[in-house]
Amino acid sequence: MSDPASRGPRRALQVLSLAAILASGAVGFLSYYLLVHRPSSIVAAGDSHPASTGAQGGDSEGVSERQEEPPAPKVPESLPDLQLPGTDGRRHRLTDWKGRDLLINFWATWCEPCRREIPLLKSIRRENASKNLEIVGIAIDYDEVVRRYVSEHGIDYPVLAGEREGLQAATAFGMETVLPFSVFSDRQGRVVTLKVGELHRDEAELILDRVREVDAGRLALASAQMEISEGVRKLRQARAEGPG
Repeated sequence: MSDPASRGPRRALQVLSLAAILASGAVGFLSYYLLVHRPSSIVAAGDSHPASTGAQGGDSEGVSERQEEPPAPKVPESLPDLQLPGTDGRRHRLTDWKGRDLLINFWATWCEPCRREIPLLKSIRRENASKNLEIVGIAIDYDEVVRRYVSEHGIDYPVLAGEREGLQAATAFGMETVLPFSVFSDRQGRVVTLKVGELHRDEAELILDRVREVDAGRLALASAQMEISEGVRKLRQARAEGPG
């Protein structure tokens, strides 16, 4: 039989151990929520990216909290001068693809919504091979892990990678703790829009159609940004309401 005098310290130690485990789990969940589980939204060049809202959104408490936050970083009007290592062993600048429409996708191998996007991105690139579009992935992840993932999953578009440099690249686009997000730019290197959250085919087609209208001079950049913002909002609403 155990000594009653020793049971107290042992019980206290067990309680402290359980508290440490629970705290560790809470930190892990918070990190996942901040990095992955954010509501989808659209941001036009020059606008501040939206603050995170609750699951329902629009509550007065959330509004009050957002008003106390410091101003969010700005999405640049043009592609920043970034240079990152590619999975091909060379360093690349975004200007390497100057003169082409770009879809720049920020992702990570551990991010489930990011992984779901990859087949769509491969399909979009294949379908637009003759339309002067390039897709560039920027992985905020370890180089060797990304190289292995790219090889195993047959990713055929250029992928740049780097944990520290990837984070710096995301910050250069005004983003910090959200994945995935996709940047669309026109042939002049102007940022047309930035889509936060998992990209869907109908959204990509809408945005790329407006980017091509801008390229052709048939639509002003500001008008394209307004149409994209409204169009993506309607698509998101229709998807939330479901069929029928």
